Amino acid sequence: MADASLRRRLLPLATGIGTWLRRAGIVLARIGAALFAPLKRLQKRPARAISRIMPKGLYPRALVIVIAPVVLLQSVIAYVFMERHWQTVTQRLSAAVSQDIAALIDVYESYPQDKDATLLSRIAEERLGLDVDILPDTDLPAPGPRPFFSLLDSALSTELSQQVKRPFWLDTVGRSSLIEIRIKLGKDVMRVLTRRSQAYASNSHIFLLWMTGTSLILLTIAVLFLRNQIRPILRLADAAEAFGKGRDADFRPRGAREVRRAGNAFIEMKRRVERSIGERTMMLNGVSHDLRTILTRFKLSLALLERSPDLEAIEKDVDEMSRMLEDYLAFARGDAGESPVETDIRSLLEHLKADAERQGHQTELTVAGDPLVVVRPDAVRRLLTNLVSNAARFGDRIAIRATHDARYLIVMVDDDGPGIAPELREDVFKPFFRLDEARNVDGGGTGLGLAIARDIARSHGGDIMLGDSPLGGLRATVRLPV
Repeated sequence: MADASLRRRLLPLATGIGTWLRRAGIVLARIGAALFAPLKRLQKRPARAISRIMPKGLYPRALVIVIAPVVLLQSVIAYVFMERHWQTVTQRLSAAVSQDIAALIDVYESYPQDKDATLLSRIAEERLGLDVDILPDTDLPAPGPRPFFSLLDSALSTELSQQVKRPFWLDTVGRSSLIEIRIKLGKDVMRVLTRRSQAYASNSHIFLLWMTGTSLILLTIAVLFLRNQIRPILRLADAAEAFGKGRDADFRPRGAREVRRAGNAFIEMKRRVERSIGERTMMLNGVSHDLRTILTRFKLSLALLERSPDLEAIEKDVDEMSRMLEDYLAFARGDAGESPVETDIRSLLEHLKADAERQGHQTELTVAGDPLVVVRPDAVRRLLTNLVSNAARFGDRIAIRATHDARYLIVMVDDDGPGIAPELREDVFKPFFRLDEARNVDGGGTGLGLAIARDIARSHGGDIMLGDSPLGGLRATVRLPV
């Protein structure tokens, strides 16, 4: 009983403590998130900056992957060589020269010398390779300018201070191949001339030149091999782009095994697509032949009947049915059987302008750039005819402008008609979509005019966009890659 009573008393307390801890945990989590959010943003900024600086193409990225480790490795090797080998060798050479000078000073001060220290100079020259002179009653020259960065000055000065322990003057700048050292000996001064190579590892640049030269040769070979590996990928991309534009590209898989596999997969996909298009075209040709045969029988039967108002209405229906059939078949077929050839776009647009003017429309035509483009001429003629016909149906003035630059052929068709609302400009490209207000696309037709036009543009790798015209109506812009 006592245990049960105790549990009943402690249960609210434990519940309250658990609730408090849960709330405290939520508060701490929010505080932590608020504190670390700026750090996360700061971490993302360097990554974004590096992403903007890094090249976007595969070839330059591969070059960075190849060159960066080589440069880093050569930098580490050069640093280790300069820091350890060069400095150690220079320090030991300087120590040897300093010890020789200290020994000469001890000999000069400990043993009697001739008047001009000729014997000491001869021993120094023959045994130590040093040119030694004693300058009587002379002081040390004023300190000269020291080089900004000289490992020799630092190492030799340190060793002379430790070995000689006398006032000295040092010149490593005046003569390119010699070093002059003067040491104060009472009233006299000992002048020592030594070759720079005796106190300085002067052949280190040869190692650096060999290292840099071999690195450049290896990098050049790597770049050449890398170009050969990248070229098959670029050819595969060009073949895929040409196929997307409806052109037949001569492509054979080359390069590494993975690239060849991707190339073979592309060729197989291309064959499947062409086979599917060919089968669909054959089927549509058969269907169109059968349907045209039936329509021809209808027309022949109607021609044998007596003329009457009802007969004329039926003939109009048959003609309308024939036109609708051609539109359906053209949309389903997509003009896939035509091959791209070089076409004079100026001549094509001039014919469309003449047709529009014969219908009584004021038409302007401007062509900028080379008028010759590689397209499927019948398909492009049908595309532009649909656009100009729509402009002529709903406007009085028409402006046609074609621009051919290095990448695109852009054709803009403007009119002064009622236009199309912005929210409906994508809907009009849907098959069988017809507007009931403002502008009735393909009025009296099937609603396939703009759908066929966009299908032709996209089969060339381009597209059609609708916008506002400077004339007050609609602007249709065709963009085809060339």
